[in-house]
Amino acid sequence: MTRVGTTVRREVPGAAAARRLGDPRARPNVRWLSQLLGRPPQDARDILAESSTFAGVDRAIRRRHVEGGRTNYAQFRAPLELYALVRLTRPDHVVETGVSSGVSSAHILLALKRNRRGVLHSIDLPTPQRGPTLRARETPVALPAGRRSGWAVPEALRTGWDLRIGPSEDILPRLVRSLPSIGLFLHDSRHTPGHLAFELATVAPRLSPGAIVLADNTVWTGQAFPRFARRVGARVWRRGHSDLVGVRIPESGAIAN
Repeated sequence: MTRVGTTVRREVPGAAAARRLGDPRARPNVRWLSQLLGRPPQDARDILAESSTFAGVDRAIRRRHVEGGRTNYAQFRAPLELYALVRLTRPDHVVETGVSSGVSSAHILLALKRNRRGVLHSIDLPTPQRGPTLRARETPVALPAGRRSGWAVPEALRTGWDLRIGPSEDILPRLVRSLPSIGLFLHDSRHTPGHLAFELATVAPRLSPGAIVLADNTVWTGQAFPRFARRVGARVWRRGHSDLVGVRIPESGAIAN
């Protein structure tokens, strides 16, 4: 809670969690959640308030990042919204491409644990850091020396996590064929128009009615995501001024070929 003049302004639930993670960009966007889900903003606020129960996890993630030379985690910018989306949609299967240190993975796993149902299937093709410290032109999502994909995810959350290492071109089609449905899909891997289009086309046959589909860094992927949205008959919702976007698959579940 903050005070401006004589007015008391209540802080967005989850804002304290963003500070614990060490990046103000992770401050939750309640409006985006409400738009994406088609639910009242209070539903999102109520779920985001649960972030106080996993304060220790966020502090542990921050500590591991600092130890790995990542003073700003520079990861998926909406981990708390991911938590809320999983809690409110209660998917049986979540698929994400792109893991790096595992900020997104950890918050999905926290929500699945709270739901007492569901599995996270993650695919990552890691880029190793070239030396003991991150060089100026290296991507901050590179793995520090001696770390592996998901290196910031606490061990207690890893039980039941289906983490697969390799190119999604090889892994994703096999994974999708093995699943009865996908309730949430997150693209955060190679950000090119062709690769995003491939991933979206691959998961489309298994998307459940009402499933959430997210793509980050869409400034680099052209019209791939809008074309997918038109195909499924869904509106694209952008998170504020960022290039993180999402759609909710219509309840009819009809996806045109």
